[in-house]
Amino acid sequence: MTTDATAPWLIVGLGNPGPGYAANRHNVGFMVADLLAGRMGGSFKRAQKAQAQVLEGRVGPMGPGSRRVVLAKPLSFMNLSGGPVAGLRDFYKVPTANIVAVHDELDIDYGTLRLKLGGGDNGHNGLKSMTKAMGPEYHRVRFGIGRPPGRMQVADFVLKDFSSVERKELDYLVDRAADAVESLVTEGLERAQSSYNS
Repeated sequence: MTTDATAPWLIVGLGNPGPGYAANRHNVGFMVADLLAGRMGGSFKRAQKAQAQVLEGRVGPMGPGSRRVVLAKPLSFMNLSGGPVAGLRDFYKVPTANIVAVHDELDIDYGTLRLKLGGGDNGHNGLKSMTKAMGPEYHRVRFGIGRPPGRMQVADFVLKDFSSVERKELDYLVDRAADAVESLVTEGLERAQSSYNS
């Protein structure tokens, strides 16, 4: 699927709002979005047309290689992400193929990245809500968090903070995920996959 080179991109970090959730595994999408905002030299502001925080800017090298992006963090809870994302898509006139969801992924080992276009939601409530609102044909940057240990419930696992061992690598891994998002937007899916899919 080709994307319109002049259309903006909508990069959505998925997570739950509020300080109590900030360091949870489920909020790694917010962590990547915050890092990208820092790289863009801006700060999030409340969107007027959707329940989300947004930052408009550019990613990539200055000149024809840079891309106009809207960076977003939905302020709904994770399982209601689709409404705010669809609202931003309509307001900024973003093709669905130019949307990137950055999210945690249980079925991938901790820290492993996988980029793809379309597909199922794999039980992820944020993706389920987005797909219900817009269909499945958006990009995903999947950040592996691994499976819960022992008999721990999935819901408990994703709503817990990263472990002390995981936190030793977390800054590096979030940085690498942000690199992958920028590569996807500026160089295309295939090149980004060859660099970052492991």
